[in-house]
Amino acid sequence: MAARQIRVRGRVQGVGFRYALRDEARRLRLAGWVRNRGDGSVEALLQGEPADVDALVAWARRGPRGARVDELAVDTVEVQALQGFEIRPSAA
Repeated sequence: MAARQIRVRGRVQGVGFRYALRDEARRLRLAGWVRNRGDGSVEALLQGEPADVDALVAWARRGPRGARVDELAVDTVEVQALQGFEIRPSAA
């Protein structure tokens, strides 16, 4: 099991990034969450099989149509007891 926290910067709000990331995460059977941040970035916690987590990180480097990813920060974090993948309310 692998867990990564990502922060995506660029034109990533108002283009369906969170919804597309959630759909891709569910397709890969990952657990976690995604939310907008007050600084215009998108933050997500991805957890699951290492190859599937890596696949979603690679997807996040491009994002959905209409997005422009300028920067993607990836941190390894501790695995948590999560089930499902959700969109969380925006954070500061």
